[in-house]
Amino acid sequence: MKSKDMTELTEAPIRLVLVTGMSGSGKSVAITALEDVGFYCVDNLPPELLDAFISLEQGMRANKVAIAMDVRSAKSLPGLPQRLAKLEQQHGGRLHLTTVFLDATTDTLVRRFSETRRLHPLSLKSANDQHRALTDAIEHERELLAELREQALVIDTSLIRPAQLRSQIKELLGAMPAPLTLVFESFAFKRGIPMDADFVFDVRMLPNPHYEPELKALTGRDPAVAGFLRAQPAVQRMREQLITFLRDWMPQMLSDHRSYVTVAVGCTGGQHRSVFLVEELTRAFADDWATRVRHREIGDWPAHPIRADNLG
Repeated sequence: MKSKDMTELTEAPIRLVLVTGMSGSGKSVAITALEDVGFYCVDNLPPELLDAFISLEQGMRANKVAIAMDVRSAKSLPGLPQRLAKLEQQHGGRLHLTTVFLDATTDTLVRRFSETRRLHPLSLKSANDQHRALTDAIEHERELLAELREQALVIDTSLIRPAQLRSQIKELLGAMPAPLTLVFESFAFKRGIPMDADFVFDVRMLPNPHYEPELKALTGRDPAVAGFLRAQPAVQRMREQLITFLRDWMPQMLSDHRSYVTVAVGCTGGQHRSVFLVEELTRAFADDWATRVRHREIGDWPAHPIRADNLG
């Protein structure tokens, strides 16, 4: 007969975060950030040991666990999504699983590996054309991880620094998971579209505060810029249409078992229009859903570059 304490141990809920993604995209930084917010972290656990590991940690009252898995376990990755689904089913409501997939463009990953002269896990050491071998290895890795990416929260690290990534990880995963979290992100088209966006909206056709001398140096968070944009009928029409569109489709996202939906709003420089609309959308949805904000171009971050040796 089980004692009351043993029953509580067995049925204690556990939060599991699986960190995966492309080599050189930032898994080491993500794991460190999760350690900072109280997760017990394990690097490169073989998928075959996942079930046993979760049972062990649940019995030891480790209620926040993060596991990093990557292409080094390539032979086991094809069946991992099914293994995760089975694991959730076995533990019922006692297991809260979030899969985080870190990604970056191929050009970015090539640059990172070239800078550090690290060998990609799938690279051929004897290849004559090292650049070609690295590119092929990265593309092969994408193929191996494609199914896992489809079911994960994707974070694009192409244009962010380690400090930004740590901040995003802590913000998104530090608190207990909500049924659905909306991530609103502003960005500049001239620096590229975020790879992690589920929806991308282009607002470059709206009146631009950049051409107003007194507003040029400000951002969409400043009252003067916000007042200018609120006075523009086109901006208000765009705002209302975005809200209507998202309200119509969020229930469908939830019924599709999505945990995170990233809505990216872009303008030319990522300073005024997109920032203003992201702030407006966040306020509009904050009462109904968990919301998070990212402003890719206006963050105050350290100037050191992202490198493969500190991203993993």
